Amino acid sequence: MSIRSGVCEGLILLFFAGAWGFAAATDDPGPFVLGGLKARPGEVVSGYLDVPDTDGHGAKIPVTVIRGAAKGKVVAFVAGVHGYEYPPILALYRLKGMVDPSTLKGTILLVHIANPPSFRKRTIYYSPLDGKNLNRVFPGDPKGTISQRIAHVLTKEIIGASDVVVDMHCGDGNEALIPYTYWMTGPDKTLNETSRDLALAFGIPVIIIDDTRTQDPADSKYFGNTAILRGKAAITTEAGALGGTDEASVLMNLGGALNVLRHLGMVPGTPEPAPVAVWIDKYEVVESPQDGLFYPCVETGHYVVKGQKIGRVTDDLGTLGAEMTAPFSGIVLYILGTPPTVKGEPLFEVGRIKGDR
Repeated sequence: MSIRSGVCEGLILLFFAGAWGFAAATDDPGPFVLGGLKARPGEVVSGYLDVPDTDGHGAKIPVTVIRGAAKGKVVAFVAGVHGYEYPPILALYRLKGMVDPSTLKGTILLVHIANPPSFRKRTIYYSPLDGKNLNRVFPGDPKGTISQRIAHVLTKEIIGASDVVVDMHCGDGNEALIPYTYWMTGPDKTLNETSRDLALAFGIPVIIIDDTRTQDPADSKYFGNTAILRGKAAITTEAGALGGTDEASVLMNLGGALNVLRHLGMVPGTPEPAPVAVWIDKYEVVESPQDGLFYPCVETGHYVVKGQKIGRVTDDLGTLGAEMTAPFSGIVLYILGTPPTVKGEPLFEVGRIKGDR
C-alpha cells in the first residue's frame, strides 16, 4: 500500500467516523429539563421546583421525572393542588416506584404535592399563607402572592412541558364525595375528543361534561382548564373523600394513572376502563347562605328530585336559617360531611344524568 493510498484510506475512515459521530449527536435527545432537574433516557430523577420568596414566603414543590428509554408523549400527573386531598398524593408516590424507565415510552412528570403550604398546615381549600384557593388563581402571577406564584410555576414548568395533564383531586377534608371525572371542553373539537378518551380511560364511571369553565387563558382559574386553554389534553379526577387515606381510594387513583399510561401506549398493557360510563351534562354547586352548621338529610351518591330537601343550615345558636333543596333532579355528587359552614362556600353538588329532563 502506497503512502498516498494509506492517507486516502485514513481520510475515508476519518470521514465515516466523523459522520457517525454527527449522527450520534443528532440522535441524542439530550436531557429532559424540568426546572433544575435533568433526566436522560432511562433515568428517574426527583427534586424540587422552586417558588421564589418575594414576600417572606417561598415554596419547594416535590416532583419526579421518569424519562423513558424510548420516545413518546410527556404526561403530567399532578396531586395536592388542594393540600388536604391525600389519596392522589399517596398514589403518585407508589407510581414512582412502579414504572420501569427502561420499558417506558415517553416521559412522566409527577407533581407529588402541588401546594406545600396547605399540605403542611392541613388546610382545606385555602392556603394558610395568603388565604387563596390555588385552584382559582391560575395561570398565576410571578409577582403575586405565594399561591399565585405557585400557580405560575406549575403553569410554566408542568403545563408548558406536557402533552397531557391529569389533575388529580378527591373530597377535601370536609367533602363526602363519590368518584367522578371532569371532562372539560373548549373550542378545539379535536382536543375535546382526546380529553374525552382520557376521561374514559381513567376508569371512573361518572363523567361530568363540563362546558362551564372560563375560556380566558389569562384568567383560566383552574389547573386543568389552564392546560386545556394552552392546547394540552387534560382531565380533572376526583377519587376519595373527607381527607381520608383509605386503600380503596389510593388504589383507584393509582389504577387510573396506570390506565392513562396504557391508553397512551407508554407502558405495556391495555387500560381497564369502567364498563359503563354515566354522563353528567349539567351540575350545580349549592353554597351556604350563612355561617353556621349544616345538617344533611341525604347521602352522597343518592338520586334526588328537584325541590327535595337536602339538608338544613342553622346559625351558631342552633336557630334554623334555611332549608336547602335540590336545584334539579340528579345525583348528589358530594355533600358537606362536617358541620361547619361558611357563607358562600359549597354545601353540596348535584349532577344531572344525560338524557334526564
